[in-house]
Amino acid sequence: MISASSMSVLLVDDQTSIRSLLRNSLVQLGFVHVAGVRNGVEALEHLKVTPTHLIISDFNMPDMDGLELLKAVRASSQSAKTGFIMLTGQASKELVQQAISAGVNNFLAKPFTTSSLKARIEAVFGPICGA
Repeated sequence: MISASSMSVLLVDDQTSIRSLLRNSLVQLGFVHVAGVRNGVEALEHLKVTPTHLIISDFNMPDMDGLELLKAVRASSQSAKTGFIMLTGQASKELVQQAISAGVNNFLAKPFTTSSLKARIEAVFGPICGA
């Protein structure tokens, strides 16, 4: 069982409200190390200096979208094993297939609940404790 309080999470979404909803759900689940950025470019900068266990990223963002971020993360020896959950409102089957091919660990549909978020995280890491 993995302790939520020992894991670091990076939220990547251009909408502040979505990052806040995710952060609140993660805090309810016992996560304490939660950072948020607006796009993939900022995420890559963050990852250069901060080890991260899990990235939860939106598909559609300006500057660098979630798929480009996923590919960059998987190409980096530093973060290749980082868990990656793609957040999506309505992604085409083609985008979903590209994300699977690029190494996404799971998907989380908008709107989400704390329990659906927990289920997606546990599908990647196994049971989490903390809440």
